[in-house]
Order: sequence, then structure tokens, then C-alpha cells
Amino acid sequence: MKIYFRILRYAPNIVPRLIQFFIYSILGVLFSASYLGLIMPMLEVLFTQGVTASVPAPPEPSVSVGYVTSLFKYQFARVIAEQGRINALLFVCILIVAAVFLANLFRYLERMTASRIKVDIVKQMRVRLFSNVSRLHIGYFNHQRKGDLISRFTNDVGEVEVAVVNSLKSVLKEPITIIVYFIILFVISVKLTLFTLILLPVTGGIVAEIIKRLRRKAKQSQEAMGRIVNILDETFSGMRVIKAFNARDFILKKIDDETSYHRRVNLSISRKNELSSPLSEFLGVIIVAVIMYYGGQLVMAGEGLKPEVFMGFLAFYASLIQPAKNFSNGITSLQKGTVAAERIFSVMDMEPAIQNKPGALPVNEFKNCIEFSNVSFAYEKEPVLKNISLKIEKGKTIALVGPSGGGKSTLADLVPRFYDPTEGAVLLDGVDLRDYDLESLRKLIGVVTQESILFNDTIFNNIAFGMPNVDEQDVMNAAKVANAHDFITATENGYQTFIGERGSRLSGGQRQRIAIARAVLKNPPILILDEATSALDSESERLVQDALTNLMKNRTSLVIAHRLSTIQHADEIIVIQNGRIVERGRHDELIRHSGLYRKLSEIQKA
Repeated sequence: MKIYFRILRYAPNIVPRLIQFFIYSILGVLFSASYLGLIMPMLEVLFTQGVTASVPAPPEPSVSVGYVTSLFKYQFARVIAEQGRINALLFVCILIVAAVFLANLFRYLERMTASRIKVDIVKQMRVRLFSNVSRLHIGYFNHQRKGDLISRFTNDVGEVEVAVVNSLKSVLKEPITIIVYFIILFVISVKLTLFTLILLPVTGGIVAEIIKRLRRKAKQSQEAMGRIVNILDETFSGMRVIKAFNARDFILKKIDDETSYHRRVNLSISRKNELSSPLSEFLGVIIVAVIMYYGGQLVMAGEGLKPEVFMGFLAFYASLIQPAKNFSNGITSLQKGTVAAERIFSVMDMEPAIQNKPGALPVNEFKNCIEFSNVSFAYEKEPVLKNISLKIEKGKTIALVGPSGGGKSTLADLVPRFYDPTEGAVLLDGVDLRDYDLESLRKLIGVVTQESILFNDTIFNNIAFGMPNVDEQDVMNAAKVANAHDFITATENGYQTFIGERGSRLSGGQRQRIAIARAVLKNPPILILDEATSALDSESERLVQDALTNLMKNRTSLVIAHRLSTIQHADEIIVIQNGRIVERGRHDELIRHSGLYRKLSEIQKA
């Protein structure tokens, strides 16, 4: 129940709303019980047609169930004595209709209150989940399946939504019904009610055992759905490759295997879930039959139980079966919901590996230099960077080159604090980056990567991404610097043209120039270019390289490049191999040495 109460806390003003829910529930139950209670006087009228009712003395006012019962008997006897049994029967029927109307009115209000709580919880949970996921460091997304994350946003939150509704209606409301009805049953006949209580634990024990086994299966189902969504995400993103390599059957088999497992788990859940309701109903009917036999004996033996009272008792007890079933089903649904909530909370409770330390310093400008001081880094155990020392002066362009896997991109990722060094420190103007406020630090840095990350939106919104209140002229100026203005104006709707999923309606060069325009508009003093031209053809590379040259003017740039021709004019070239700096200098200096840089240059020329 701890997890359930945590779920409820995501609804604003939950305490007064729950109080409102309970008030509506109690009133609905009381009016439902009242029209069932009216069955007994109605039967009394029908069963005692030849007898004239005597009017009892009016009861003394008090706050009790007995006073309400006595007052009704007094008024009912007066109606019979003064207006006859037909009118008394009409009086009871009118009261039944009024009680049913009020019972259903309060039931509607109770359900609307539950629905408002539900939609607020779902909204708040999705927002909080996304908020926390977006705070996590880059390494988390490299190791986590996207499909599993999406499944937590969709399927798991959906399970929580169903669990909240069912639990409010069943787990919280139905016990009120059961308690009120049992109080009435005790008022009617203590002996008969105690007899029924002896039989009830049999039903409860069997249903509880079924519910206990559902929890593990529910978790397996949620995890399987996460894997299915992940396969779908990868498939839709890589459809071009799948078709090119005739891999459709391979992917189809993966989907079939995973969905078959999901089917088996869900079928097992359904067997247990669907068994609980008919089993509890069947056991309930057996108990009713036993009560009818035992109660019938009491009536026939004349032990203070009148026939109409016994019929009323049976009506109340029969009305208990459905609330008991609802309570059982609600607990079952709650088990699935709490498993889904555990998966959601496991992400919500995850602390970002990269976060601000207490009293972090705001940084508004870059003054002197960036310095890597004896920096080492490891993703897990194997070191990727080993004792790197490097200083990048303001306004200089530093290029990182070397074989793949040497640690170039990792070194660049330390500057915006996508990761923190395992050993050593990265300093900005002599201050450790870990001492700075993370958001203000990243405002000073622009990043252009090999893969242009664009969104299914307009060109204007992609360039102005993350920057509020941007003027259209500023966006156009940025596009001109990035050599993108001409092709943008040639599109159907210019800057308001939608570019499709991940910019699929544009060429690779066009996507990259929009990404560069975004960096130009941000106007950061520090620029990181991670193989920004390596995936382009020669013509696109020339246009993009010109755009990058414009972007790098008057900025401090850290450039990662495989094509050495693009970084020959760098102020310093750093050659990295196996996580270490093996060479450094300008292009012409490194070419004169018979080192790794010259070897890489000759391979590219060949």
C-alpha cells in the first residue's frame, strides 16, 4: 500500500478530494441500503393483508440508527392506519424510487471525483517521469533501451491509470459498502450474521492466494512490453537498412518470439484474474444457499426471525456479493498497477550522475582558457582516457584526431559535463567545471555532431530550438551564416516548412546546415564540432565546411575530425591513440614527423 499512497500523492489537493470521494461513497451506500431496507416493510404489507396495523408511540429523538428505524416504523404504521395498505404500498414505492435516485446521484459524483483524481495523477506522473529522465546523464541513454523507457511512459502509466480508477471504486469504496451492510445485517440478526462470518474466510483465502501469484507475472508482462516497443522503435528507425539487407524475416522472428512470450505471460495473468471473479461468485452462492437453509430453519422454528425480515437479510447479503467481487477484482488490478508503478518510480528515483553541487557558481562568460588537468576517465572499468593534460586558449581552434575508439569524443563530452572525469579535473578559467552551475555552463557551449538531431517540426522551430522569443530575422541571419538560407527559401513554405521525422525530408547536408544554424543562433563562445562533415558527400561537405568556418570565427573551437583536410588550419592538432596524447602540434609540424598523424594523412591521400 506504500506504493499506492505514493501514486495518490501525484494528484493535487488529494486529501480534500479523497474526503469528498468518501462522503459521496458513504451517502451512495446509505441510500442504496435504504431502498434495500424498504423491501421488508413492503413484504410486511403484502404478507399481512388481513391484519390491521397498530400505530406505536412516536420515538424519542436521538442520533442513532435505532431512532431512524423507529421513526420510519411509526410513520409507516400511521400511513397504513390512516390511508390503508394500498396507499402504504405506494408510499414505500415512492421512497424506493427516491432512494435509488439519490443513490445513483451520489454514485455519479463519486465516480467523477475518482476520474478527476485519475487524470491528474496520470498527467503529473508523465510530466515528473519525463522531467527526471531528461535530467539523467548521457551515459544512461547509451545503456538503456529507448523502447523500455517509452513503455514506462505509455503502458506502465496506463496500468497505473486503470489501477487508480479500480482501486478508488473498489478497494476504497467497496469496504464502506461491506461495513455498512454488515452493520445492517447485525441489526437484523446477530446470530445469522455471525454464522455468515464463519464462512467468509474460505472465499477470502482462496482469492488472496490467486492475487498473490499475479504480482510476478505482471512484472514479466511489463518488461516484455518494453522489449517489444524497443524492437518496434529500432525497426521503424532502421527500415531502410532492414529492406536493403532483406532482414524482414529476421526482425519478424524477433517480434514473434517476444510477442509469443508476452502472450504466454498475459494468458497466465488472465487465467488467474478471470478465475478469481467466478470462483468468488460460486463460493458466494454456496454460502447464500447455506444461509438460506440455516435461516429458514430459524424462521420455521419461530426463533424471533420473521419471514419478511429473513428475506430482507438475504437481499442485503446477496447485495454484498458484488461489492466483494469488485473488491477482489480491484485488488487484482491494483497488483498490476503497483508493479507498473514500481517500474516508473525506479526511474523517477534515479539520481543523475551529473548534477550541481550545493552552492554551484553561475558562469556568464568565458574569459581565458579551458584546461584538462591530468584527466582520466572510464565508462566502467576499462579506462578510455589516461592522464590527459591539455590547454585550450580562448579564440583558438584545437583539433582532435586519431583512430576510432581512441577517446576523442569522450574528451569533448567532458567540456559540457555530459560526463565527469574519473580522475583529474577540467577547468574553465581556472575553476573546476564541477563547481559551476550546469545550466549556465552549457549556455556557453554549442555542439554540432555527425548526426544532425532534428525534430518533426518546422525549419524555424528547429533553428530556434530551446531559445524562446526568437526574432524571425535572427533566424534568417543564422541560416545565412550556415549557408542554409537559399535552400530553405526554395522549400514549399520556407522557414515554416515541416521537415518530417528526424528531418527525413531534407538531405544530409541540408540537415547539417540547419544544425549549424541552430548553433549560430545560440551564439556560444565555446564550440564543439564532433565529425560534423564525415557523413557528407563532397559537394555537401564543401557547403557545410564553409558554414562551419563562418561559425568558428571569433570562437574557441574543439574539433573532432576524421578527414584531416578539414582541420589543417587548426591552431593545434592533438593526436589521441588508446586514450593518450601521442602527438601534438600544427599540421605542417606533424607532417614533417614520421608519426601517427603523417601515417593517417598518407592513408587518406591514398
